[in-house]
Amino acid sequence: MSAVPKSALLLTPESYRRIDREVAKFPAEHKGSAVMASLAIAQKQLGWLSKEVIEEVGDYLGMPAIAVYEVASFYGMYNLEPTGRFKITLCTNLPCALSGANRAAARLKEKLGIGFGETTADGCFSLKEGECLGACGDAPVLLVNNERMESFMSDDRLDALLGELRQAK
Repeated sequence: MSAVPKSALLLTPESYRRIDREVAKFPAEHKGSAVMASLAIAQKQLGWLSKEVIEEVGDYLGMPAIAVYEVASFYGMYNLEPTGRFKITLCTNLPCALSGANRAAARLKEKLGIGFGETTADGCFSLKEGECLGACGDAPVLLVNNERMESFMSDDRLDALLGELRQAK
């Protein structure tokens, strides 16, 4: 596909192979269409998207860094700052709020000792307020590291999840 930029010091050859697989899904003149997948791959490797990583992805896709940043800053699944080992994103939109998200938020804040947008001192957890996760019937819902959805989050289920994640740390 594209040549790995000479300045590429952040992404691994395996990440570039994965990006190439995404780029191949689009016509050559539209390889920028793989920007979202490329950012997800970079974030999976590094945990967050620094300015340098955004520039590297832009160089590789032939896009201005600002265009890549616009995508990364628009969508809530991208981390533009370092996060804890486990990023917990709790949906607080109206259907979830009406079904216990405010209670779940209070429980998480109490148990973790942090608020939305913060990370625990040990770097284990970050808590984020999220937009609709598309599972209103299962409210309240949350995502762990943008990959694992948990539904019907009662206090007991929240406590069990935090215990499980602490053990996995």
